[in-house]
Amino acid sequence: MGPASMQEESSMAETEEEMESYGCLLQAGSQLESTLQQVNVPLNMKEVRGYIEKQVAYLSGGRGEDSSVIITLPESSAFRDIPEEALAKVFTYLTLIPRTRQPGVKFIIILDRRLDTWASIKTALARIAASFPGNLHLVLVLRPTSFFHRTVTDIGFRFSQENFMLKMPVVMLSSVTDLLKYINENQLTSEFGGTLDYCHSDWIVLRTAIESFAVTVKDVAHMLQAFGTELAETVIPSEGDAIHSLLESHSEKYRKLKEAIRSLSKEGQHLLSSLETTTSTRDNDDPDWDVQLDRETVQRLLAQLRDMELAFDGYFEKHRLKLHQYLQLLTYEQSFQEMESCLSRVSSQQSELSTTVDTLAQVEQALKQLDTLETFAQEVMSHAQIIILHGHQLSAGHHYATALIMQRCNELRHHCDGLSAALGSKRCHLLQAQQLLMSLDQAQTWCDDGAYLLANQLVEKFQSKEGAQTALKAIESFLEGSPSVMTSGPDVLALEYEAVITPQLQGKISKTFEKHAAVQQMIQNRRAGLRKLADKHVRPIQLVAPRAENPPRSKSPIFSPKHSDALKFTFDLPLPGKRASRKGPNARKIEVIHDYQDSRSCVSYGAEGEDSPDVLKRHVIRELIETERIYVEELLSVLLGYKAEMDNPLLAALLPPVLRAQRGVLFGNMPDIYNFHSSMFLQDLEGCLDTPEGVGVCFLARKENFQMYECYCQNKPRSDALWRQFSDRPFFQVCQKKLGHKLGLDSYLLKPVQRLTKYQLLLKELLKHSTDCDGSSELQGALTAMLDLLKSVNDSMHQIAITGYEGDICELGRVLMQGSFSVWISHKKGPTRMKELARFKPMQRHLFLYESVLLFCKRREEHGDGCDKTPSYGFKHCIKMTAVGITENVKGDPRKFEIWYSGREEVYVVQASSVGVKTSWLSELRRILTNQQKLLRDEAHQNGQLVEHMHLSPPPCESKQQRESVSSEDTESGKSSPDAQQRAPKYQLNRRSWPGAHHQSVNTCKGLDEKSGSQDTFHQSDTQLVKLSRGRYRALADCLQNGLDSVLIKCGDVIQLMWEDDKGRWLVKNLSRHQDGFIASASLQVTVRGSSRAASSRLREMGNVRARKLSSP
Repeated sequence: MGPASMQEESSMAETEEEMESYGCLLQAGSQLESTLQQVNVPLNMKEVRGYIEKQVAYLSGGRGEDSSVIITLPESSAFRDIPEEALAKVFTYLTLIPRTRQPGVKFIIILDRRLDTWASIKTALARIAASFPGNLHLVLVLRPTSFFHRTVTDIGFRFSQENFMLKMPVVMLSSVTDLLKYINENQLTSEFGGTLDYCHSDWIVLRTAIESFAVTVKDVAHMLQAFGTELAETVIPSEGDAIHSLLESHSEKYRKLKEAIRSLSKEGQHLLSSLETTTSTRDNDDPDWDVQLDRETVQRLLAQLRDMELAFDGYFEKHRLKLHQYLQLLTYEQSFQEMESCLSRVSSQQSELSTTVDTLAQVEQALKQLDTLETFAQEVMSHAQIIILHGHQLSAGHHYATALIMQRCNELRHHCDGLSAALGSKRCHLLQAQQLLMSLDQAQTWCDDGAYLLANQLVEKFQSKEGAQTALKAIESFLEGSPSVMTSGPDVLALEYEAVITPQLQGKISKTFEKHAAVQQMIQNRRAGLRKLADKHVRPIQLVAPRAENPPRSKSPIFSPKHSDALKFTFDLPLPGKRASRKGPNARKIEVIHDYQDSRSCVSYGAEGEDSPDVLKRHVIRELIETERIYVEELLSVLLGYKAEMDNPLLAALLPPVLRAQRGVLFGNMPDIYNFHSSMFLQDLEGCLDTPEGVGVCFLARKENFQMYECYCQNKPRSDALWRQFSDRPFFQVCQKKLGHKLGLDSYLLKPVQRLTKYQLLLKELLKHSTDCDGSSELQGALTAMLDLLKSVNDSMHQIAITGYEGDICELGRVLMQGSFSVWISHKKGPTRMKELARFKPMQRHLFLYESVLLFCKRREEHGDGCDKTPSYGFKHCIKMTAVGITENVKGDPRKFEIWYSGREEVYVVQASSVGVKTSWLSELRRILTNQQKLLRDEAHQNGQLVEHMHLSPPPCESKQQRESVSSEDTESGKSSPDAQQRAPKYQLNRRSWPGAHHQSVNTCKGLDEKSGSQDTFHQSDTQLVKLSRGRYRALADCLQNGLDSVLIKCGDVIQLMWEDDKGRWLVKNLSRHQDGFIASASLQVTVRGSSRAASSRLREMGNVRARKLSSP
């Protein structure tokens, strides 16, 4: 398991309990923050402490009517010296303290001026009115006590009362006794004759302590939250030392935070004690008294701080446990990797230990090596057992990676079992070989002993009867010791030791048995002679037992497994170069089939009336989503199992370098198709499982992305050719076997094309059950878009079969229409016209319509052999659409129409296969000419030129002029213009014509430019390459999106070229569609040719160009 897998396991370690603890920590912090907002005020004591200490104003804690807060301004010279800004801060600070606890509270100001003058009172009242920020309920003024100043004050207040009363309610009091009429005695301090105990210095100390405690609590809470977030966002490293350092660092921060919390708790307890002491000397029955509120606030802060501390302790403990367990997992994984490597080395040594032996010496040597290897293997497997035991201990301790640890344990156990089994098998093999060799050696020794015995029996000793009997007994005794292995025969012995038999051992067995047979024959001959000598007085009766012949053993025949018929997989969507079954020699087509014609439809849902439309719709949706998932999985298996394996160094020897370099051709833009379906389209479809009406919207929203299929299909012939060249390489067989695919790679490379045709079938089925339902219009739009895409793919497949075109045909843009037609051509000029008159048969031409040109091609015979036959289209000539006019109806056949240009200099009578085909072509031609007319009007309007309208029908005298053709059709024989073309009147009421501008046409578009020369500057500039540079352009042709990093451009869009990269691609920003992306320079040449940068040169030559419009001559 690498670092990526370890990181994955660490992310899995974030259990629900850990996330819950982190949530509790954040919740406790939020509650504490809410409480702190009731304590903290925007101003603090530090900013106004100097003026508060001078008793400019103070909060005694007393309350007036309606629980109004009393602010006392005592007799103080500092009040006159305090600046306005400072006075405003003092008032703001004193009013914010009650307002944070009780919003909307009212205030009563007691202005003590008993020893002052009226001027001082007037100034103080004015400053209070200007600076007091709170809801001022009443101002009680204690006027001067001296007779003179009291008289002046009464007079001055009488004249100024209205001014002051407009700003604030002011009551002038003569004495402290009058003050008791407005405020209770127990809410006044002793200086006003009350009983409220207030010490200003104690209040400052207490307030400072409360604010300091609140700020400290806020800082600690922020530190706890920040540290908790740091723990949550910690990326666990993949090295043990780094984890140790991280754990120590987090533990140190945790210890410091705990110390700060304990210190803060002590401070809070001390502050709470001070508040309780103060509360005990006051009237505790007043619930609104400030000290009582401060005490409750501090108690709440301490309780919430403890809650946050407990939440933080629990979260950190889980985090520390996770790091500790991750460190354990890392250590265990390292031990596993080391043991895996060690076991692999032992397995390699075991595999290298040869069991092919021919002699006992080799067997003994192999057994010694095996003993040594087994001893080492036992030690290794003992360590493996320790690691396995450790893994079980970790699992028993509720480790978060229990599944992975148990998997490692099972892998080690399986490896050890396999190694033990392999070693045991080799030992059994060697012991069996040793037993065989020992038996053969014993037989050899017995044969040698037998020969030695016969050689040592002296003839003179057994000439007598006794000597013969003694020799015979010796032979009989020797035969009793005959080796048992030699009694079964060589075939039985070979079968018994089949596992260890080698050619050398087989030869040794044969020699041994031959030697044994020879010795046996010698012994039998000796026994026969000795018996004659021992029984020479008795007629010998020799009992000859028939010799048991060992029948030849025949090996069981080995039957090859029966092979089932080859799995045939044909498609009804052949492409150029695709090997598929053909029914006939002309069955080869390059059409994209839009529907299946047989009864084996891929979407069929029950009998009629079996289910409701809603149920059937859901069936189709499930079919669409399930097949989409399978399609994505198949694409991924191809990309991972084939394309990615081309970078596998283990398979490098099986892959030719040429194929590796051309893998982009083999797979095309399949990676882009997979990324689009897996990350976008599949998710969109899955969101429509319960809302089938949204399927059409999904297709329409991703309509532009499906254009990448056109690129894939255009590359398919090259991919097929490359596959046919290298399909027999073992690399593909190895990859197919690893993937478990029954079909080859070529079948999976066809999947995108098959999937494209499948969509329109499913959409048709879905639309059939969605009549008059929500989303039916979007479904119809999606079906139309898919059919248009199939047509575009089909057209592009025809385009790539065009041969003989000078230039890059891709620069012409997208094929709008294509089809086969019968064509007659007539010219104005005499010689050519006479030649055309000789043609009565039409020319068969295949027309390709682009936004800018119309190509005339001739369909060639299919070339190639067998399944490689592909049609091609030989290029004849082209006509630029800026010079084209059309006549919709031609007398004689409703399928005919005319394409002409340059004042009917050349007229092509085109006959379609049906009226419907004719109608679709005329519709597209009208659209192109309308767009060109609008573009010319817009450009002329931008440059201040007036474009003059003219009658569109050619003059009557034109029919008398001879017509000339400069195309390559002149070389063809046996064809001429039809009679109807020569005899029909020029002007008929049933004809509608659309003329073009006055331009010439020649064999190729390039030749057209060269021939026009200076006579047609506009035509020449329209075909030359535009030097691209930064700036804005207007697109004169469509540019389809090719890839996820490309951008779609439609004719008429305003685009801006940003910069060009080293691959020749421009970063283009489509200002009309608010999109940007990369486009190749060659494609931009087609798109911006004649755009705003070349418009000036075009418009200078367009002074006499007339705008075109549809009319009825």
